[in-house]
Amino acid sequence: MTKQIKDKVFDEERSLYNIKNTEVINCKFEGPADGESVLKEGRNYTVKDCSFSLRYPMWHAKKFSLINSSMDDKTRAPLWYSNDGLMKDCLINGIKCLRECKNIVIDNCTINSPEFGWRCKNIKIYDSSVDAMYFLFKSKNVEIKNLKMTGKYSFQYMKNLFISNSELDTKDAFWHSKNIIVENSTVKGEYLGWFSENLTFINCKIIGTQPLCYCKNLKLINCVMENTDLSFEYSDVQADIKGHIVSVKNPRSGIIKADSVGEIISEDAVMKCSGKVILNNSLAV
Repeated sequence: MTKQIKDKVFDEERSLYNIKNTEVINCKFEGPADGESVLKEGRNYTVKDCSFSLRYPMWHAKKFSLINSSMDDKTRAPLWYSNDGLMKDCLINGIKCLRECKNIVIDNCTINSPEFGWRCKNIKIYDSSVDAMYFLFKSKNVEIKNLKMTGKYSFQYMKNLFISNSELDTKDAFWHSKNIIVENSTVKGEYLGWFSENLTFINCKIIGTQPLCYCKNLKLINCVMENTDLSFEYSDVQADIKGHIVSVKNPRSGIIKADSVGEIISEDAVMKCSGKVILNNSLAV
């Protein structure tokens, strides 16, 4: 039988430590005792319509749901080492949320959390917005749909990432990442995708300076590029671009097709570069 805890205020350390098979409803975690780890080591529990203003509230949680709840900026590092969870309709403002977690679904949440989602596995993010300085650093097996994301240095050192129907306003995204597919999305930022491997964009708009350099097995399928100068330097690339590229510099190998290119730069290369640029209805350059 599921136990219920309703309409309470908790502020002491480990107030609900190791709760099991429990619904926590319309409670507040705040107060003068300023206790940490209020829900640490919980098992099979649901938190609904609650507010948090204490540090480290949900560490080592297993089989949990956090529904229609809020965590303010005092809720530092709220979810670490937790598995098999759902976060739905939540507002998260605590720094360093979600670290070393597995099997987490995030649905319709608004998140402002620097260093969000580090070293996690099997994460799904749907219909949400995220503002994070370092987003999903060194995480694996992530699926993202309909995300509006702002921040810097996102998706670095990741493996196995799928993104669709999203807006990403970022910088230095996908650096050193492997096995990435982005489709039907807009990606805005500087120095996109450097040192990546198996990075694919499908039906995307890519905006910003010096994108997609030092890449291995880079693919762009039916994409648009805007204000993209010094593109593809030292990359192995197959690209089909609709419209204009400001400039292409020293692609290492492959073929880049575009309607027009402002400048093709072949100089000062530090390695052998055999990549070709083909203007549509024209010959290879």
